[in-house]
Amino acid sequence: MSQHILEHLARADPVLGGLIRAVGPCRLAPEGDCHPFQTLARAIAHQQLNGTAANTILGRLAGSFPTPEQVLRAPAESLRAAGFSFAKVAALRDLAEKTLAAVVPDAATLLQLTDEEIITRLTEVRGIGRWTVEMLLVFQLGRPDVLPVDDFGVRSGFQAAYGLSRMPRPQVLAAWGERWKPYRTTAAWYLWRALELKRAGTLPVPAERIRLPRIRRRRRSTGRRPPGKARPRALRAGGTSSAPLRRAGARKHSRPRRTRRSRAPASKK
Repeated sequence: MSQHILEHLARADPVLGGLIRAVGPCRLAPEGDCHPFQTLARAIAHQQLNGTAANTILGRLAGSFPTPEQVLRAPAESLRAAGFSFAKVAALRDLAEKTLAAVVPDAATLLQLTDEEIITRLTEVRGIGRWTVEMLLVFQLGRPDVLPVDDFGVRSGFQAAYGLSRMPRPQVLAAWGERWKPYRTTAAWYLWRALELKRAGTLPVPAERIRLPRIRRRRRSTGRRPPGKARPRALRAGGTSSAPLRRAGARKHSRPRRTRRSRAPASKK
């Protein structure tokens, strides 16, 4: 890891700088050899399983690692017998189909895409979310500017390192992490290490108290018109641009209904 990157992060964020000094040099070493189909198939198999069990299940489909064609040829019963749930069978088949259709790119094409292009394409696969693709970007492709704000370890590490009473929301962490650009991957790696220091009792006291950016939560739309916002022109004029508005206009100019007189209930005989 370049010393220039660590100096950049320490200047941009004194608290992170103290964490860097406590942890020492960054030992992140990406694999660099990424085969998208295999990587995503393992990610699907590993969901809710430990690594050994997931690799064993995948090995049952073929002598080594199954190809997309083998996955599609395998009957659902054999996939279920290998240990996959119904949801994982559907996800694996969708992955195989999208790989053969080149939605999931091959390794050479993958290297030419930007981070967001990779995330957009790979999250089209059933059962693959943004976090899974971000782990691929960090640990296999070695992309330098990835901040997985939904990762529990990153958020917990930030809470510990910065002496916060609770974990930051993903949007808040993303806003704070803007200062770490273009080396947010390295910052994330040190936040993971913060939890290790906390367990060992060697986590340094934050160099300063911080104030997180305030980001308003989005309110769910209720369908009501915001205060002060004018009605659409067609509705104001009793217009005829659509059937609902025509009906509204018709009611406006129709004869008033007669007011029904209230009637006392008939007495029981």
